[in-house]
Amino acid sequence: MPHVLTLMVLAFVVAGCSGWKVRTESSDQLPRYTVRSMALVPFTAIVTPQVRDQGNLHFSTPQGIRQSEMSLAIPSDVEPPSRQAVSLPGHAAERITQLFWKRLQEWDGLQIVPLGDSAKAAAAEGTLSAAKPEAAAASLAKRLKADAAMIGYVSMYQERVGSRLGANPAASVGFEVKVVAADGRVLWIGHYYERQRPLTEDFVGFVKRYGMFVTAEELAEYGVEEILKEFPFGAGREK
Repeated sequence: MPHVLTLMVLAFVVAGCSGWKVRTESSDQLPRYTVRSMALVPFTAIVTPQVRDQGNLHFSTPQGIRQSEMSLAIPSDVEPPSRQAVSLPGHAAERITQLFWKRLQEWDGLQIVPLGDSAKAAAAEGTLSAAKPEAAAASLAKRLKADAAMIGYVSMYQERVGSRLGANPAASVGFEVKVVAADGRVLWIGHYYERQRPLTEDFVGFVKRYGMFVTAEELAEYGVEEILKEFPFGAGREK
């Protein structure tokens, strides 16, 4: 019985801290904006090999990204990943873009510009990983006659090594998304980073996944769902 009580207390404590995987921020000017239409710009992956260090709260990123106003820092309440050199797979950005596209198409009160139109407009505007991606996003929103544009970077997408019963390392996924108004103001930012942890380190999270080690795609799906719970535009539908 003491062991059962200990596990129950642990579960409640961890549940209270479960928000560490996701962080969102809204502009204090957000109430002044009405966003009824939005362009989803294909996400960009940081393709240069990343070095993850336990003592460093930032990903080592290309110079062009460092100059961007889009922060790639892991929030201070997020567990820093261990030191390891990894490269993002080519499909990572496309996959996360598709996950957002699928969910936003179901969104009530928000019209999403067709993804193909956004991709063409983004190509015409040039790379969003330039010094001012927000300015490019605002220009793209104007071109498409949308109230705002959503842009994002994938900073981590590492597949598990192993199976559902045991993995070392476990899957890791990290990305950041921004909504930029047509006038260039950043209205909302969402961050997600997670390296799946074992039962002894994340009781609630591991139980929610039925005691299994999930794939990177499953982590990405979870991250998109959790971030959109805090999405302040339109109204999502229950799955």
